[in-house]
Amino acid sequence: MADPRTPAPAASPGPTLLDLHRAGRLAQEYPRVPALLAGLDDAGLTRAGQLLARLDADDVLALHPATPTMNVAVTGHGTLAPLLAPLTAELARHGLLLRPHLSDFDSYVFDLADPGSDLYRTEPDLVLCVLDPQVVFDSVPVPWTCDDVERLACEKTETVAGLSAACAATSKATLVLNTLPLPRRFTAQLVDHRSRARLGVVWREANNRLLRLTETHPDVVVLDLDPLVAEGHAASEPRLSLYTKAHLSAALLARYAREVGHLARQRAGRTKKALAVDLDGTLWGGILGEDGADGIEAAGGYRGEAHRAFQRVVKQLGAQGVLLTAVSKNDPEPVREVLRHHPDMTLRDDDFVRVVANWRPKHDNLTELAASLNLSVDSFVFVDDSPYECGLVRHELPSVAVVPVNEEPALHIEALLRDGWFDTRELTREDLTRVAKYRDELVRKDFLDSFDSLEEYLRQLQVRVRLSEAGTADVARVSQMTLRTNQFNQTTRRLQPAEVGALLADPAAQVLVVGSADRFGDNGTVGAVFTRRDGSTLHIDNFLLSCRVFSRGIEQAVLAAVLRRARARGVTETLAAYRATPKNAKVKDFYPRNGFARVSGDDAAAVYRHRMTDLPAVPGHVRLTDSNGDGDDNS
Repeated sequence: MADPRTPAPAASPGPTLLDLHRAGRLAQEYPRVPALLAGLDDAGLTRAGQLLARLDADDVLALHPATPTMNVAVTGHGTLAPLLAPLTAELARHGLLLRPHLSDFDSYVFDLADPGSDLYRTEPDLVLCVLDPQVVFDSVPVPWTCDDVERLACEKTETVAGLSAACAATSKATLVLNTLPLPRRFTAQLVDHRSRARLGVVWREANNRLLRLTETHPDVVVLDLDPLVAEGHAASEPRLSLYTKAHLSAALLARYAREVGHLARQRAGRTKKALAVDLDGTLWGGILGEDGADGIEAAGGYRGEAHRAFQRVVKQLGAQGVLLTAVSKNDPEPVREVLRHHPDMTLRDDDFVRVVANWRPKHDNLTELAASLNLSVDSFVFVDDSPYECGLVRHELPSVAVVPVNEEPALHIEALLRDGWFDTRELTREDLTRVAKYRDELVRKDFLDSFDSLEEYLRQLQVRVRLSEAGTADVARVSQMTLRTNQFNQTTRRLQPAEVGALLADPAAQVLVVGSADRFGDNGTVGAVFTRRDGSTLHIDNFLLSCRVFSRGIEQAVLAAVLRRARARGVTETLAAYRATPKNAKVKDFYPRNGFARVSGDDAAAVYRHRMTDLPAVPGHVRLTDSNGDGDDNS
């Protein structure tokens, strides 16, 4: 048996990013780029981005047409060209291809206010309006007072609010704003401390107004730069600010680019769902099998307190819908005893949806864990202090996000949180109950194992399905499902909250939400159907369902209800779209299996037609309630 703390066997060194660039093979090898960028610091990523920015996106797509792209428009007050290299690298490390559009210097008001601007013509997914302190201080008189700064800061934030509304009315993009750092060179120009305090208040009030824009503008994200500056990144570099009008430092722009990379990953539907943590040396100090339960460090002492702080962060993530799992090379009973009864533990057995303790390879455990939760392995973040285990998981499961930690437990928190793997635009009710629902799902699987046939299991499961028209309270959840659902997703069209809201307001469109429950509890909102009426034709533009509830007849029941209500309202044909992605192959024959015939396209993208005769029936084991249709039906 390999010692888990032994370094992984050295592999033959492969080409570096620079090697591929020099050989002219970067475009051909683009799928390898995320692995080549793993582990680079901010400076290394910026250097890598300078190479990657020279690639033509069309050349990459010609060779790798499935590569997800992100159109990003960059505008703002100062010189922002230094942002492009780190931004290119940050998107590339998440497997995304950047198509950038850099506006002219200080053109953000025109760019965002004019619906015909070049910025909008690029049809961006993200619009980065990068603001800096000079947006206010370039306009103050000399000499200036706090009253001058307050007046100008109010004017600027009001302008930004108006531009946010204009962007929402013109584009489907997410507008990304940021707070303004306050360099000391401005506060130090006031010689009395009372005025300096007043300037701090005025400045923070302006930043508060920017942050509150997210409350009234659903398509706006405001990145708070204060935490990044607090990490030690200088707000500006005086020479570059004065000579080149680059008013934010390169180091701060690199950290800003990392935050934007998290947003881009989330918009592309690549947010992680599950956290798998090692135990020995990661969640607690020491080795349980050698030190015993009394010898591990989970609280008390410097290292114990560091491990407890890490556990508190993991528990905080779990409370917001992240599925917590543990994967450890240990005997199961001692692990179970520690998690249930050790007095110093912050995390307990019931905080995890599953704890896997055995002596098998961890990549095999992760694969089986993903299957048991009905997730793909790329939904996982894996944290371990063993270079051997991290290297093996990276090699065997390259789509898993591996977070290596070292022997210094005080740095575990920063390592885990640095990449915002679980970031989402807005928490929903389903997020807050997700862990309990997945734990119930494991109970369902155990229940399935007690039956000799799937049919008898489904009959005893007592599946209930609710179909209803979406309302404003459902917008956040529906948007989130389009962004996070990959396997049962017929077209994988990603929708932001404003786009879902626009569909609710469109009289020709209808968004239906699917809820489900069974003998083990309520699953909440688990799916959505997007339809559009055109005369006597109904278009199913997309149909998606949570991976938690596959293969229970829910999808057939919902489709039967949609077709039944359509025929009752005069529809004579229904057209349904399917677009293949790397993850939705399991639903490619869903429409043909339910009476649809292909009328155009191929296996990659097709349109299917149902003539509205011989409608599929609701499975006999499903009790369907269609609140907008004809009531209950289990025929």
